[in-house]
Amino acid sequence: MMTEREKMERGDWYDPGADAELRAARHRASDLCHTFNQMLPSDRAGHLAILRELFGYVGDHANVLSPLQVDYGYNVSLGDRSFINHGAYLMDCAPITIGNDVFIGPNLGAYTAQHPLVAAERNLGVERALPITIEDDCWLGGDVKIMPGVTIGRGCVIGAGSIVTRDIPAGMLAVGNPCRPVRKITEADRAGLL
Repeated sequence: MMTEREKMERGDWYDPGADAELRAARHRASDLCHTFNQMLPSDRAGHLAILRELFGYVGDHANVLSPLQVDYGYNVSLGDRSFINHGAYLMDCAPITIGNDVFIGPNLGAYTAQHPLVAAERNLGVERALPITIEDDCWLGGDVKIMPGVTIGRGCVIGAGSIVTRDIPAGMLAVGNPCRPVRKITEADRAGLL
């Protein structure tokens, strides 16, 4: 018989409240986030130490500003030189993979959990989780929300306030609610800095 954590990791329906291991992992993550959020902003070494204890992977020169909240933490992978601005909530019931050189604006919501649509089933307290992937070289504006199972392709720019409900192909400028690709990012978009 599978544990609730094993069901969660497979993407099956599971009961997060019925499993002592999952409850303990959420408490641990909440405590680490609380410590992270109470530290002086100038304590970069302290912040990095907490992130390395909390996340499954933290790349070189990655940076996260407080406040931060996660469900488990160990399902988050943050790539090299990636930056997450204030107010992120990473609902990491499934893996949340953030690539290298990703810039994320304030108030990111990355939600991997889904609940049943039928109220009687939802009231059972079960959920399932689907992974979220943000590939290398992306920029997400402020207040972007990402739904379960979404992949944002390499080099995308997601406009502020967008709600990303479906995969976004690589190299696209995408905006809106629901977020949709507007056009490819091209050489004409260069700012002349290189």
